[in-house]
Amino acid sequence: MTKSDVVGIMAILETAYPSYYAKRYNQQRMEAVNLWAELFADDNAQLVAAAVKTIIVGGGAFPPSIGEIKNKMHDLTAPSEMSETEAWALVSKACANGIYGYEEEFAKLPPTIQAAVGRAEQLREWAQMDEETVQSVVASNFMRGYKTAQRRERETALIPDSVKMLLDSVGTNKMLTEGQT
Repeated sequence: MTKSDVVGIMAILETAYPSYYAKRYNQQRMEAVNLWAELFADDNAQLVAAAVKTIIVGGGAFPPSIGEIKNKMHDLTAPSEMSETEAWALVSKACANGIYGYEEEFAKLPPTIQAAVGRAEQLREWAQMDEETVQSVVASNFMRGYKTAQRRERETALIPDSVKMLLDSVGTNKMLTEGQT
């Protein structure tokens, strides 16, 4: 997204929230444009505008923050996420063939579920446990881990590409590598 695109989106916000922007000076506006241009540099201007407009029609007394807009963009574009119960159903099915086919079953699972399971051998271990324990204690722990894996995936998706490249270049991109198998 270019600075020109940002200026257009800021005009939409100023129209929607005139009292908020009434006391802003040109210097403050330029700083905001520069920050937005940097943080939305990798994003499609039409998608940013759609997210802003969606937030505006949703109500609210104040203009949205950059984070709110990024979250709304993610909500608009991300495929619907599987619930933890649906994810557990896949894991439970994988456990049914988990004694001998645990590696193949693990490979069939979506990446987020793999992250929540941790490793293929975990399926084999669960397959060897009694069914009642697996369907209660293990299921509960998995669902909690799955929610964490979903949150981590969402947070990673929201990191600007420029920040990801910086973290990769200095070798400290813990968030991107944490939980991956």
